[in-house]
Amino acid sequence: MTLFTPSAEVAKAQAEGTPIVALESTIITHGMPYPQNLEVARQVEADVRAAGAVPATMAVLNGTLRAGLDDAELEALAKAKGVAKLSRADMAACIATGGTGATTVAATMIAARLAGIHVFATGGIGGVHKGAELTFDISADLMELAQTPVTVVAAGAKAILDIPKTLEVLETQGVPVIAYGQDDMPAFWSRESGLPAPLRMDDPAQIAAAHRLRGEMGVPGGQLIGNPIPKDAEISAEVLAPIIARAQADADAFGIAGKAVTPYLLQRIFELTEGKSLEANIALVRNNAKLAAGIAKHLADYSAK
Repeated sequence: MTLFTPSAEVAKAQAEGTPIVALESTIITHGMPYPQNLEVARQVEADVRAAGAVPATMAVLNGTLRAGLDDAELEALAKAKGVAKLSRADMAACIATGGTGATTVAATMIAARLAGIHVFATGGIGGVHKGAELTFDISADLMELAQTPVTVVAAGAKAILDIPKTLEVLETQGVPVIAYGQDDMPAFWSRESGLPAPLRMDDPAQIAAAHRLRGEMGVPGGQLIGNPIPKDAEISAEVLAPIIARAQADADAFGIAGKAVTPYLLQRIFELTEGKSLEANIALVRNNAKLAAGIAKHLADYSAK
């Protein structure tokens, strides 16, 4: 059985040893409306290509796990309604039943591993939700980082989460958390969380070397790279704190739970910031794609030696 089908561009890159960067698809189906979602998806893919790598947007289309989408498929996914949001628990079920689904961080990591892709760029990872001591709402992304050997470039955990507890779980799971170019752990829309990052690296080559060495040592799992949002695009944590608190209170009042929490909070924060949060989100995703391409290039250069 073929576990995934690459696009023509990804298949060519695999055959030639060209660096590849995995991209998730929930940002397309659950992150923003059409046609803006398509425009952003195309732009992020273009950023990866401009930085010297090949993009591989992951998704399940009609029961087939795709590693890379051509432009027509990207547009069809951007227009599609009722697309499932896939994580580790339901990805295989979606494929088995012939469904169509967009991949979260965890599902994209699994798809990347199957396709032999070592680097993945996203916006922000999931983590421990506020109030998790009562709800046990903890993203599968954290456990995936502990077992799947993919380096994930993100602007930290989404700011709607309990970032201190998220970092504690990552530490318990033995996941390297590396801030890029600064000592403070970034917080998605904000460059700083006020929390020191466990590790710091200033060079994509160092990040690539650490990824390679973990594999050679037989240490399972991936790495989380905290790449701060560009300065001119950030929203300060001080400005965001009351907005996030209000959005969380609204979610609690309406009984929003499970997979619906993150999309609801992001939409509510979009409304409360008059669209600034989405502008920042686009900027940080593009920034992460460029860094991921640089890491992938160093890994490909090493493999070619």
